[in-house]
Amino acid sequence: MVQGGFETRLAHLADASNGRIGVAAVDLGSGQGVSVMGDQPFPLASTGKIAIVAAFLEGVDQGRYRLNDRYPLMVPVPSRRLSTAVAPVRPGAMMSAEQLIELAITRSDNHATDALLAAMGGPQVVTRWLRRVGVSGIRLDRDIATMVRDDGVVDPARSIDLRDSTTPQAMAVLLAGLYQGQWLSAQSREVLLGAMRRCVTGIHRMKALLPDDALIGHKTGTLSNTSSDVGLIRTSDGRTLAVAIYVTGQGGKPGREQRIAAIARALYENYPNGAKGLALNTAR
Repeated sequence: MVQGGFETRLAHLADASNGRIGVAAVDLGSGQGVSVMGDQPFPLASTGKIAIVAAFLEGVDQGRYRLNDRYPLMVPVPSRRLSTAVAPVRPGAMMSAEQLIELAITRSDNHATDALLAAMGGPQVVTRWLRRVGVSGIRLDRDIATMVRDDGVVDPARSIDLRDSTTPQAMAVLLAGLYQGQWLSAQSREVLLGAMRRCVTGIHRMKALLPDDALIGHKTGTLSNTSSDVGLIRTSDGRTLAVAIYVTGQGGKPGREQRIAAIARALYENYPNGAKGLALNTAR
């Protein structure tokens, strides 16, 4: 654990009395990290779109797909919660893979994300990619249409549902590896990180209390009683942190967003240089 006042402040900001809060941050220069409940599973929600896009881009690098290939949006057909194992969808407008990626990351578009999943063969392909590149602790079990339709069955503030879940530490490892160019070509890395830089969601989350030039790129997630934001923060002394913040409860969405913003600001201002914290293995 990081010692001193920073540890105390971070633990206070991530207090779980009003709902579980998980935080993980890793300094990409030193490889040292800090976490609060970082090994507990939280709802992946739309932060999983980073892994979905990364898995697709590996396919681009290997020649299985091209960014100008066109696929239909996957539009949900109304159905009752839990009425089927997979929520029914219908094909919508055709778009290029590059357009789908942009929509999935910058605007968290579910129809575009499910189009990429359908092109790859489903969520299990993404989980297999994560395991193959050495990222454990993240799993994708359902497409986004099913995840959204069946949302609310489990209260994430009180219970853990391992389906479509991530630990904050695992997400920090994924972000670190992508930023460091471990698994994708330089071109594909820029497609993903560039979209994260252009993300327009979550104005009240990590970016709310950070200087304009501090947030390198991020991706939000939102489901019933849970909000999250994960991304890359440039500190005032020029270091880069991979940060994952998952918040449940807190009396509602505004309360969750305030916690995310405060935690991100604390990491930006006070994350110790060369901290003797938890070493996250990013050399995968």
